Amino acid sequence: MPMRPWPTRRRGAAVHPSSMRCHVATVVLLAPLVGAGWAWAQANAVEQIYQSDLAICNSGQLSAPAREACVREAGRRRDAARGGPPPEIPQPTPDGRATVVTPEGAAPPPTSSDAVPSRDGRANVVPAR
Repeated sequence: MPMRPWPTRRRGAAVHPSSMRCHVATVVLLAPLVGAGWAWAQANAVEQIYQSDLAICNSGQLSAPAREACVREAGRRRDAARGGPPPEIPQPTPDGRATVVTPEGAAPPPTSSDAVPSRDGRANVVPAR
């Protein structure tokens, strides 16, 4: 009879409780890592697809309106793959006179000190960021 490379338990043999706890603890500790790895790989794949879509849009073979539509569509596809667009967060301006709704993670609204009066003095111009 050939010899088995590892010892086996007899059918119905009891499993030592500390051994079982060790296996359960290992599974419990590794499960989030597997889930996080899968989420990272999926997010990475979505970002790679988005970047390749943008490369096609920016290849120089589309007219300006078609290119803009292509970029918007690439963004829509990325948002759909991520479960929707980022949530919009209302942020008060530093002077407290207005509330600006921006996507989560966007730069804070500009301060009133960034504004420059127009030449005729009827408006304040805030530089683009």
